Amino acid sequence: MDESSNPLIDNTSRRLPGWSVLAFLVVAPLIGLAAFWLLPERTNLIVLAAFFGAGLLALLIAVLPLGRDAPAALGLRSVGWRPVVFAVLGTTVLSFVVSQLGPQPEGVRQVTEGIEGVQALETLAVLGLLAPITEELVFRGLLYGWLAGRWNNLVAFVLSSLAFAAAHTEPLHILLVLPLGFWFGWLRWRTGSLVPTIVAHIINNTIAVAAATFLSP
Repeated sequence: MDESSNPLIDNTSRRLPGWSVLAFLVVAPLIGLAAFWLLPERTNLIVLAAFFGAGLLALLIAVLPLGRDAPAALGLRSVGWRPVVFAVLGTTVLSFVVSQLGPQPEGVRQVTEGIEGVQALETLAVLGLLAPITEELVFRGLLYGWLAGRWNNLVAFVLSSLAFAAAHTEPLHILLVLPLGFWFGWLRWRTGSLVPTIVAHIINNTIAVAAATFLSP
């Protein structure tokens, strides 16, 4: 993995500036608080939808000044089908192995209980689509992109993976998510693209949500 192959380093116009990260950190809480305050009801799923929706909107605002360079700076570059298939298969296997290592985190249990009785399509839309897209764009798009452009891919890989795990807050959840964080970070580094991790993350979450929705007693 040659540092010279990193498009963020080769083309300075595609680097993510520090002010983009700062703008996200300022705007995201403001949008999130406003959305939470305006919610007509505060079920688990609606709160999660507001949370991830606010994050996605804040990210779009943060990179808007980059114009046409924004997608490339975030890592939204096309790749062949092989990296995507490899990412999906690896994520599926790793997720299964990790799920066998310990008890279900309390936060995951609460979310699972909170989606009982909710329409499956609504749940899949929020947890299977919106959540992974937002997480990938924030951690392996915005954060990784800035760190790689400011320092290098190794720093971006390590710090973005740790930040992704830490964002899950509950200690047990952090430990269980950390292997996936490093796996997604390595995929981002190796392929130079966010596409494989987005697809793999969506499929992984969709499988988990479908299992919780349809297979729970």
